[in-house]
Amino acid sequence: MRDRRFRQPSFIELFTPKLVTILREGYGLADLRADAIAGLTVAIVALPLSMAFAIASGLSPDRGLYTAIIGGFLVSMLGGSRFQIGGPAGAFIVLVFAIVQRQGYDGLALATMMAGVILFAIGLLRWGTYIKYIPFPVTVGFTAGIAVIIFASQLKEIFGLSIANEPAALGPKLTALWEARGTLKPATIGVSALALAIILGLRRWRPSWPGMLIAVTVCAAATAALHLDIETIGSRFGGVPSTLPAPAVPHFDLARLRALLPDALTIAVLGAMESLLSAVVADGMSGRRHRSNCELAAQGVANVVAPLFGGIPVTGTIARTATNVRSGAKGPVSGMLHALFLLGFMLVAAPLAAYIPLASLGAVLAVVSWNMAEKKEFVALFRASRGDALVLVSTFLLTIFEDLTVGIGVGVTLGAFLFLHRLAESVEVQTGEAFLDEDRADDYGGHRPAYDSAAASDAEVMVYKISGAIFFGASATVSAALDEIGRYPHVFIFDFSEAPLIDSTAARALESFVARLRKAGTVVCVAGARPAVRRALLSAGLHEPETLYAGTVADARRRATAPQPPENRAPRLSGAALPGRA
Repeated sequence: MRDRRFRQPSFIELFTPKLVTILREGYGLADLRADAIAGLTVAIVALPLSMAFAIASGLSPDRGLYTAIIGGFLVSMLGGSRFQIGGPAGAFIVLVFAIVQRQGYDGLALATMMAGVILFAIGLLRWGTYIKYIPFPVTVGFTAGIAVIIFASQLKEIFGLSIANEPAALGPKLTALWEARGTLKPATIGVSALALAIILGLRRWRPSWPGMLIAVTVCAAATAALHLDIETIGSRFGGVPSTLPAPAVPHFDLARLRALLPDALTIAVLGAMESLLSAVVADGMSGRRHRSNCELAAQGVANVVAPLFGGIPVTGTIARTATNVRSGAKGPVSGMLHALFLLGFMLVAAPLAAYIPLASLGAVLAVVSWNMAEKKEFVALFRASRGDALVLVSTFLLTIFEDLTVGIGVGVTLGAFLFLHRLAESVEVQTGEAFLDEDRADDYGGHRPAYDSAAASDAEVMVYKISGAIFFGASATVSAALDEIGRYPHVFIFDFSEAPLIDSTAARALESFVARLRKAGTVVCVAGARPAVRRALLSAGLHEPETLYAGTVADARRRATAPQPPENRAPRLSGAALPGRA
């Protein structure tokens, strides 16, 4: 009977939300109580972050709240992770800001909805597993680049500088900030310093307390009590609405969809990476396992629906998800309750948000950017190898000075070439060996054939053992090694026992070499080829009986030296060189 442990899961099993799973397992009042406490804790953390991310993206703070409420609820209800918390994320600030500057909010909403459709399709097609092929140096590089840009974007708020039109690009931005240094406000700097002191102090002495919310609340109270002349959410945005907006579909046509497609693809890729990374972190903390494609499909739905209610891109958020796990959540209900708690905060306390100083939110984002930059990983990768350092630095600098999309694209391309180069260098061609396996130590277990000195010294049998992945990048190495043969033996054996794959380019190169051997009257045999390797060789034209196949080198030699039918024998050529060689 077939072992059920290796049964492929069905479509329904792959895309069943974790909410359904926990309900099937049995969900009681104690679980609901634990999820309510965890959801409230996460909502307290998410409240200032959601507004801060929206403001840093060039939008009003309510956009971030709408995203956390609508997107967060749908991600938890439909997702493939027990503990994922969805909402706006710092990784999107740079991208969202750029899209808003070029296309306005309607363009951002449409691009986000397109990204949602793409994410949903990626999930249904089960392509989520391919996200893992993005190199780690690329992830660390663009994350560090985003952290630098976020920090630079908050310098204006932290120091209270007056800049009419702040440039988006980092270089001109820093120049504009320096030129406006004479407009800094001591009161704003004092509020920023107070917020930073509270956040860092509570992180050290009371790490379980919601430091960011406490800092924002204290700074708002101090600003109102002391009548400080600094910018607040009320003075810049007029406050925060106390209700959700009515759903509205942004205007679109074919030309606009085509223009926004690159942005939508970037949102989708970045969202998939952030969400799956967050789900993996939650798995590591909880010992559970998420369904990646179900999670991406849920992210797709959330990104289609959230912009209808004035939201921005939705993704899994690592810090809030980790807070959810640490707070004792039992399942997705905590994430759904977190969204409902945020809705309650907005309905009840929206007027109070007008008193929040932007300097305190700038301090919050400064801490977020510092935490985002994976400093230890950056230094370790920079020192690891020149190749990894090249990918890392290229992605980092291009993200900062050019564009996030360009940084990721160039980083992935460089990473792919680096991998192919390393893979090609790992291919080895061993020549001049006996056709039998190398002798092993006496304590080696298993069957070992007896040593045959006559066979080992047989000059008419030549064995070439090719180890590693044989693909287009390594075909030159293999061809150069084969071309070193200065004579044609009676039997030539390819040992592919340690070759996991071969592509069409390398297979064609081998076919050309085999054709030369056949013209010289040499019997060619392939030993130890795996099914995939054998199929590639057959597709390249290396068919039986012209090319013999055997399971081992010993079997190949016995088969190659056995009497061949006359029609299979190639004419033997005289001389010491292969055809075509001097």
